[in-house]
Amino acid sequence: MPQADRPLHRLVIRKRRLDLPSYLEDLGSGVTLALRPIPAGRFRMGSPEDELENYEDEQPQHEVRLEKFFLGKYPVTQAQWRTVAGYPQIEAELDPDPANFKGDNRPVEQVNWDAAREFCQRLSARTRKDYRLPSEAQWEYACRAGTTTPFHFGETLSDVLANYRAQDWEYEGKTYPGVYGRGAYGKFREETTTVGDFPGNRWGLHDMHGNVWEWCADDWHESYDGAPTDGSAWLYENSTEIAEESSTENKVLRGGSWVGNPRVCRSAVRDDFSRAYRYFNLGFRVCCVPPRILR
Repeated sequence: MPQADRPLHRLVIRKRRLDLPSYLEDLGSGVTLALRPIPAGRFRMGSPEDELENYEDEQPQHEVRLEKFFLGKYPVTQAQWRTVAGYPQIEAELDPDPANFKGDNRPVEQVNWDAAREFCQRLSARTRKDYRLPSEAQWEYACRAGTTTPFHFGETLSDVLANYRAQDWEYEGKTYPGVYGRGAYGKFREETTTVGDFPGNRWGLHDMHGNVWEWCADDWHESYDGAPTDGSAWLYENSTEIAEESSTENKVLRGGSWVGNPRVCRSAVRDDFSRAYRYFNLGFRVCCVPPRILR
């Protein structure tokens, strides 16, 4: 149904203030990195087959059990990136200012998977803590924060809750709706927004839906058949599967972005790109895990 002809639904949005403690890592030069504690627990990873507009690669749903870890409260910002890019090199050089949309407190973007990993390695060497990209399971568990709905906000999404394309998009003869379920149309901001501009989930994490896609540690798999159930990253090197070169080259992305429609911002959505790919909607957030965890 064309955008102008679709019925409009009034969304009732209830906001609540969360006063949750964060761990602050001092990066130097007055820049800090806030992390939220994610409790140990279990959840059903993936989407049920009857979830609206889901994809086959989100199945089969499976139970995953996770230990406690810490996750960045926000995607890594440009100020944080620039600071860590000044630390001693581990494996690769880092461009201190790669982002297309400039702003110290906007998420860094145009960062490929290897650069994101180098950021984590430099941060680990500096702090003597174990920083890394989150596994796909850790990311989805933290995003859901105990919910089972398509979004941690509920059954639909609104432009007052996240930065995404809340308008219809025509591409190659196909229309990608700017609404999901009984949601309403809204703004298409056409750029990233400052991290934390929108409400967080119940575990205090912001921008888990929209703004920038976020790299995860995992190699890409076409489904969850054979996926680990302990929250670890699913890598071909740790598997009995035989990987094609393209499978190990492609890494998982989560969360959707400012340019995507609401369907791809769901908690269960997965995407993949080459680990070398850089674009102005690709960023990341960091994870810190045992045994050397934030003492």
